[in-house]
Amino acid sequence: MSYTIDAARNIFPSTLTADVVPATSARFSQLSAEDQLALIWFAYLEMGKSITIAAPGAANMQFAESTLLQIKQSSFKDQSQIMCDLANRIDTPINRTYATWSPNIKLGFWYRLGEWMEQGFVAPIPSGYRLSANATAVLDTIRAAESGQQITILRNAVVDMGFDPNQIEGYQRVAEPVVVPTEIAEREKVTIDGVDNATIVQYMENLNANDFDTLIKLFAEDGALQPPFQRPIVGKENVLRFFREECQNLKLVPKQGVVEPTDEGYTQIKVTGTCQTPWFGANVGMNIAWRFLLNPEGKIFFVAVDLLASAKELLNLVRK
Repeated sequence: MSYTIDAARNIFPSTLTADVVPATSARFSQLSAEDQLALIWFAYLEMGKSITIAAPGAANMQFAESTLLQIKQSSFKDQSQIMCDLANRIDTPINRTYATWSPNIKLGFWYRLGEWMEQGFVAPIPSGYRLSANATAVLDTIRAAESGQQITILRNAVVDMGFDPNQIEGYQRVAEPVVVPTEIAEREKVTIDGVDNATIVQYMENLNANDFDTLIKLFAEDGALQPPFQRPIVGKENVLRFFREECQNLKLVPKQGVVEPTDEGYTQIKVTGTCQTPWFGANVGMNIAWRFLLNPEGKIFFVAVDLLASAKELLNLVRK
């Protein structure tokens, strides 16, 4: 067979992903703006008891500072309206600015608002506010999810707010500066039980080192990357942009894998392990499967990054 991206997406079909994430995100999107904001705040407070949220660095926040200052200087009534407008995704100047930010800037923005709520600078959730039955059910689902699933749900909630960037003429993405790659002598070597393929090992090591320019050379010209619960990103230029905007300072910890030759000289490889993000540190590892399809030249034609349904899925390396 001649592989297409759609065909490649079906390799290792027995992989069980955390369907609770898209299902809960869909339920969240149906809530009122007030319930969405209250739920984020309640979850933020609750997660803080068990998950340490890291403060954003200056590089992440430089593009949001003027917007944050504008909100801080507004009345509580206006602050509440601004946040409701973000949840309602209507067309306002702040929402248009928010739409241009990378996910890391958006996460930093909400982190700062959460801090200011606690400090009394930003309008709090009204005293005695009660979540609706639907919002309470969503919050209960988040409570029951694994920590990696929790942070993914809450990340998706804030990343999808603001105005639709596709409706902004001349839209340009705003992202924090790309970090300098780790010096070669200081990079940690990766070993994967069952997998010694050089392309896979280099993928993990280069991503951990923030060496995206070297990393993208591992991809075929028409290669693609599929992030969790998203459509594939196709083409080296687009994949490189994704790495620079959303993958800085990740810590991949691959543990084991399996290699299977397939049709026409292609090779499919599944690796499982954990991924730590700079926002939540070493105490929170998302359980991840990487499903690679390498072309006959050993280049990455396709890689899917899957958030797994449970920790036991880390051991599910059997093709069914």
